[in-house]
Amino acid sequence: MAARGQGGRGEGKRRGRPSVGERLEAGEISVEEAAELAREAVLRTLTAAPKSRAELARSLARKGYPEQVVDPVLDRFEEVRLVDDTEYADMIVRTRHHEKGQARRAISAELYRRGVDPETAAAALEQVDGDDERAAAAELARKHVARTRGLDRDKRVRRAVGALSRKGHSPSVAFAAVKDALVAEGDEAGDAEDVFLDD
Repeated sequence: MAARGQGGRGEGKRRGRPSVGERLEAGEISVEEAAELAREAVLRTLTAAPKSRAELARSLARKGYPEQVVDPVLDRFEEVRLVDDTEYADMIVRTRHHEKGQARRAISAELYRRGVDPETAAAALEQVDGDDERAAAAELARKHVARTRGLDRDKRVRRAVGALSRKGHSPSVAFAAVKDALVAEGDEAGDAEDVFLDD
């Protein structure tokens, strides 16, 4: 039985086919051919879903494309507006806030993970103000409180506040929204904060 870790065909199989960067270095393909392969990869990715420039760069790097190929390709995609971080950030803010009820803090963290620069992210987040966040929190609180009818009040509060927190809402906004949702149901007993402060 062959020892593990030895080179040869077994190692080649584990590694798979050479990356574009390796083929370029070996002279098997030209820079132009590598760029065309990168363009095709970007188009396939964008057909599935919009991405930031940083996400596309990371994806190409994982596939072994060198920077000398990636940068000019992505520059061209930006020139023709197929890659536009400003538009992308605006879309993320709109969908996360209006469809999921997320607060600016949670959306900001997502934009950071997606590689959107801080200035672009801050401009996009201006779409959402404090009133928008409170309205989104109120809607989420109503939904979560309605789902837990029949459960112990403390559990209902904990679950609803936890759900709002996961969407990036601050404790004060979450507690106020849950309290209002309970009052609207006819529950006048105490503040939502009491459930946590009594622990």
